[in-house]
Amino acid sequence: MNAIDVTDLTVAYRDKPVLWDIDLSVPTGVLLAIVGPNGAGKTTLIKAMLGLVPIASGQVQIHGAPYARQRRLVGYVPQRGTVDWDFPTTVLDVVLMGTYGKLGWIRRPGAAERSAAMAALEKVGMTEFAARQISQLSGG
Repeated sequence: MNAIDVTDLTVAYRDKPVLWDIDLSVPTGVLLAIVGPNGAGKTTLIKAMLGLVPIASGQVQIHGAPYARQRRLVGYVPQRGTVDWDFPTTVLDVVLMGTYGKLGWIRRPGAAERSAAMAALEKVGMTEFAARQISQLSGG
């Protein structure tokens, strides 16, 4: 089973197709880069896969099921321009945001979530940045 299967995807803005007939299969464990010039539809493709923009036709499956049923398996970090980088939040806070889907609206991250977030930062060599305000990081 693939991590991602996109079949015959078409996305349109105001009846004007911007992506059409897209087929994409990404096996589990594969690191994928989507490259192309500005305006080629890279962000639109990702947003369509996440249900953030409407799909005119086609389907997206994550591990064999529609995204709506698998959203807990997916993390999405928007482009730099769509984030308020001056908001007083730390790198650790941003990593902890990944727990919100599991915790729900009322519960706050506790010791177990903080421990898992720090382990994730350690895994990518970023523990020293945990307390840093997000605007102090590079865009990359």
